[in-house]
Amino acid sequence: MRLRTATVGLALAGTLAGCSLAPAYETPKTAPPPASYREVGDWKEASPADAAGRGSWWSVYADATLDALEERVTNANQDLKAAFARLQQARAETRIARAGYFPTVTANAGASRTRPSINSPTYNLLKPGDYNDFQLEADVSYEFDVWGRVRNTVAAAHASQQASAADLAVLDLSTHAELATDYFTLRSDDTQQELLDHTVADYAQALQLTENLYNGGAAPLSDLEQARAQLETAKTQAADIRLRRAQTEHAIAVLLGEQATTFRIEPTPLQANVIPPAIDPGLPSVLLERRPDVAGAERLVAAANARIGVARAAYFPVFSLTAIAGFESTAASNWISAPSRLWSLGPAGVLTLFDGGLHRAQSAAAHAAYDEQVADYRGAVLIAYQEVEDNLAALLELQKESVSEAAAVVATQSALQQAQYRYQGGLVTYLEVVTEENAALAARLSAADIQVRRLNASVLLVKALGGSWQNPLASQTTRTADKAP
Repeated sequence: MRLRTATVGLALAGTLAGCSLAPAYETPKTAPPPASYREVGDWKEASPADAAGRGSWWSVYADATLDALEERVTNANQDLKAAFARLQQARAETRIARAGYFPTVTANAGASRTRPSINSPTYNLLKPGDYNDFQLEADVSYEFDVWGRVRNTVAAAHASQQASAADLAVLDLSTHAELATDYFTLRSDDTQQELLDHTVADYAQALQLTENLYNGGAAPLSDLEQARAQLETAKTQAADIRLRRAQTEHAIAVLLGEQATTFRIEPTPLQANVIPPAIDPGLPSVLLERRPDVAGAERLVAAANARIGVARAAYFPVFSLTAIAGFESTAASNWISAPSRLWSLGPAGVLTLFDGGLHRAQSAAAHAAYDEQVADYRGAVLIAYQEVEDNLAALLELQKESVSEAAAVVATQSALQQAQYRYQGGLVTYLEVVTEENAALAARLSAADIQVRRLNASVLLVKALGGSWQNPLASQTTRTADKAP
């Protein structure tokens, strides 16, 4: 009769084990994606240089030094190592949750000698004195996942693991993009440093010439002071560029996991013909499959949804099966023998009748956490489109700026030459020459700044498009759909 009762209990628990109290999960709805990017303008598709597509995206810039630095980042960056360790923790948490699918088996052995108290309520006058107790037992306990608590715990852990993997991809993409922007900034600093060094040398010669004219009585003191002030200002600008370059070089060293004290990149100015490669932004409808941060936010929503099921399961009883088998004897000589065998088998159920509102609060917290993750996911989608539009607009407008600034460089250089001719002919004061020299220098510095901003905007566009990352879940879904009849 006992065995039949246990069997019936096991069958009933097994029948209910398919139940899950988590809501049916669906990816949160967002606003429909636009048919095309508004800021794309007359942007041309890149063929075959699709930087946002596959592999080492930075290779489209055709810079061997940048390629070498980027290859070192993945294995050397400390932030990436920390993110990988967090992913390993998430994987371990998933394995911990999956352990709930299986029974827990423990073994214990012990030997003791006991003298009972005469005043003990369990003292037996017929068996007074000391006695031995030898035990060898194996305990098995198993929780029937009737309400899906274990399954939803595993689902939440697995979704969190996928979110952690997406976080690693986000950081990897961000780190490579940061290195690229720092590298191009460093090269632009080299360009401006070279320009300012030449300018300082030219201004020093101009000061010497003006000083000679002043000593000969051919130039007023104001010309001499203006030439001296112009030279000192140029020296200040050159020193400031050296400071910026040093700090940028130090930032690159940290990204590569090296000491800033010993790290060195040889100065190499950007060539004037270096421009951003053509990048095809693709269709807005596929952006969400290309962004690891969006995928990670969606996985956090799935994890929160599963935790609602875990919270709901707490309202219902927990059914388990416990079994004990082993040997027990008062003498070591017959300890491991058939008469010393013992066993116990039976199901159990535990239901919380009063908890002071604990389960209700846990359920409310789980629903609130889900709402939070949904809002974060929708926010991530909006930011994804914004970042693409921002950098498309930047590339479009900066390209126009580069054309106009190149014309400004030519115009200011011509104006400077005319001012120098007029000054040498005694038609104008040195103030006009100084004004034109400052305008020419500002135009050339601005042109160098626009060049690096264009390059960095292209890097940020690749980052906004997801780089070389592709959503493995989306790829799996696509493959499944392709195989469907």
